[in-house]
Amino acid sequence: MPMNPHPTSFGVFKPVGHVLMSFATAADSDAAVSALRDAGFGESDVSRYTSSEMREQAETDIGNAGGMASLGQDLNLVKAHLALALQGQSFVVVSAASAEQVHSVAEVATRTRATRAQHYGMLVIEELIPPGTSTHQTAESPDRGLDLQKRTRDEQERTRDDVHGPEADA
Repeated sequence: MPMNPHPTSFGVFKPVGHVLMSFATAADSDAAVSALRDAGFGESDVSRYTSSEMREQAETDIGNAGGMASLGQDLNLVKAHLALALQGQSFVVVSAASAEQVHSVAEVATRTRATRAQHYGMLVIEELIPPGTSTHQTAESPDRGLDLQKRTRDEQERTRDDVHGPEADA
């Protein structure tokens, strides 16, 4: 069941003090919820979203987004959630107020094959599992999107080297 009330900042979804995880399969999502229960999280700590529920929420949030939502990454994250929902992914949102709880949820996310896991703090949204092979952030903006949507320079060079060989620049 989706979160009620729907926590927003400048018109877009921002569940401060929570971790949002996405999963490619319902079985992985179910495994995460079970592992969270085993880790001591109660029923009221966990909210679930089907792909259609997240798609509907993201589309509504994008339509309601205020101008301030585009200053940070809040709006880009909602767009990323929409893209994942359109791929059929499901979502689990977990209340995690303490660093210990965040760490526990991150372990569950890794064990249960979450495709994304983000901890929403008041000012910072932290990636809890490594997305792809990028180990650092590059310049992000509302127009350019999130790092998760872009390949790093190293990834671009590896691809170029794979196609043209390492001496292509020589």
